[in-house]
Amino acid sequence: MPYVFHPPAWSLVLANNPQSVVFRFGPYESHAKSLELYKHGTKLKVRPQPLRLLNLMLSQAGKVLTREELRQELWSSETFVDFEHGLNSAVKAVRSALNDSVTEPRYIETIPKVGYRFIVPVEIVSEAAGATAGEQAEVVGATAREQDFSEATAGTANGARTSAGRKGWAAILAVGALIAVAAGLGVHWRWTKAQRRPTPAPGRLILAVLPFQNLSGGTDEDYFSDGLTEELIAQFGRLDPAHLGVIARTSVMHYKHSDETLDRIGRELGVQYALEGSVRRDADQVRISAQLIQIKDQTRLWSREYDRKLSNLLTLQSEIARDIGAEIRVTLGDPEPEKPILGAGGSQGSLEAYDLYLRALYFWNKRTPEGFERAVDYFQQSVKKDPKYALAYAGLADTYVLMSGYGGFPPKDLMEKGRAAAQKAVELDDTLAEAHTARALVAQDFDWDWKTAEAEYRRAIALNPNYATAHHWYAEYLALMGRFDEAGVEIEQARVLDPLSLVIATDHGVILYYARQYDRAIEQLRAVLEMDPASGRAGKTMDVARLERGMRAEVLAHLEILRPLTEGPAESANPWFWGNQAYISGRLGREADARQALAKLQTLNREQHVDPIILALAYLGTNDKNQSLNWLTKAHAEHSVSLTSVNVDPVYDPLRGEAQFRELLREMRLVQ
Repeated sequence: MPYVFHPPAWSLVLANNPQSVVFRFGPYESHAKSLELYKHGTKLKVRPQPLRLLNLMLSQAGKVLTREELRQELWSSETFVDFEHGLNSAVKAVRSALNDSVTEPRYIETIPKVGYRFIVPVEIVSEAAGATAGEQAEVVGATAREQDFSEATAGTANGARTSAGRKGWAAILAVGALIAVAAGLGVHWRWTKAQRRPTPAPGRLILAVLPFQNLSGGTDEDYFSDGLTEELIAQFGRLDPAHLGVIARTSVMHYKHSDETLDRIGRELGVQYALEGSVRRDADQVRISAQLIQIKDQTRLWSREYDRKLSNLLTLQSEIARDIGAEIRVTLGDPEPEKPILGAGGSQGSLEAYDLYLRALYFWNKRTPEGFERAVDYFQQSVKKDPKYALAYAGLADTYVLMSGYGGFPPKDLMEKGRAAAQKAVELDDTLAEAHTARALVAQDFDWDWKTAEAEYRRAIALNPNYATAHHWYAEYLALMGRFDEAGVEIEQARVLDPLSLVIATDHGVILYYARQYDRAIEQLRAVLEMDPASGRAGKTMDVARLERGMRAEVLAHLEILRPLTEGPAESANPWFWGNQAYISGRLGREADARQALAKLQTLNREQHVDPIILALAYLGTNDKNQSLNWLTKAHAEHSVSLTSVNVDPVYDPLRGEAQFRELLREMRLVQ
């Protein structure tokens, strides 16, 4: 059947009256009819042509607009000779108005030799509705990358570093992007009412350290305000974990450029208290203001200003964090002397090393082969600047482990490097939860040393019970062991600490799928897809869960959405896409489609390294058990990180009676 695009509601508004809309993003509003741009209600001075360009990008946020498309929309054919200069000038003017950066984009991403993409969610309302129409607004999402350098970097180390690519269903980003278009949906980076809010333990207060505002006059100073935010989260996370939970950076950094009310933030994060503040640097002086707010009645419980000389910025951050932490303990009713702060994490040796660490996390968080390679480079530069920087070694270890699953890199060399980096991190700081979590990941995904992996996860959680990633990855470990009740407790704890993490929400659905709780898994994954239709892992897992529940019509409808990709070059180099196509088509009885997808995968395997487990999956779709078992054996020989779910993933059920499969489980120490 032909592919039919059903436009979302906002596109119909634009089609009927393209001049009648207001675009909202962060603190900005752009009025299409009057060609006016406002920030916090103040009108900015911007020329008409740059505003037309901005409005065009806002109307299609998340989509790459090619230079040719922009020329056709905004420049007449008579002005083609001057187009390149005109476009470059217009983009520069827009970036200037938004205080954006080419190298570290917050709003507009340059796609080299192609065009531009607006990369944050945008609300679109009618001009007539004005400022009161927020509840009627549509949301156009940014689906392809993080919102900005500061948000991405600060939102990773304490956030959920996903193992999505490590397990059997790697992310299929291009497929997800097509799903997003076909569904007429954009990414909403907040939980909606469809998602159940995780509930903290009784008697435990939850605090959000909101991103400190940079008042120093330039985004190049963000690293200091973000570093202070990060340090405060780390310090508070270790104060009294039994009674005080602290929201992870992944979630709080969503509010870095937001003007959301504290009341709404409190509801979205499930917190009772918020710490907010600002930083202003001037020459060799810094002023830091902070205040503690009780969410329920907006009462300011405590506030203070700090004026300090700048000597070692990182030491200053840590000192101020301890000062604020001590006073907040008293304010919240805990007058005991401050407990020792272990593994605070910030490098005290080199500001350059710290900055390189943040840049590494930015690229690490992209979850792409190119991003991981850049992350490795920055982590290596960081430890070269400061050889005692344990956090950077832990990040390097995590990167090496995830590279194999996401990028299809052969795992052996990467895992050896990951093991060495994790060991170095532990040697440098045995009290650092991130270091033990990194070592657990290597033991789990490559060594299949399940006993060591569990011991390291438990050690990390004991050191920092507010470290969401440790709870998240330990939940996955427990699910791989078939201990689903325990896994549910840990993934719920991760969600309490990082409630806006789509990675954690997705893996919660995957754990339910492994536990054969298909209805709950489908419900959970559907909620994720409502917020992020580009989540390939969520979409693929939900399709397999639907197959197990006999929901053939829904899976067939999904295949029709994906069909254009099987007929063009968009996914020609994505092995997971073709492996999944072969498996699902085969399960649906579409034997010709399954064989075609398998043939495409075999061609790719001759041209590049393909994880053997993908071929095992594809042969399962064609009902060739012998070939599937042979490829699983090859995956075992390579120590494929995707093999860890083999004992619990329902797709392997047809092989469980085979002697070769049982031997594989014994060699992986998954059964006695």
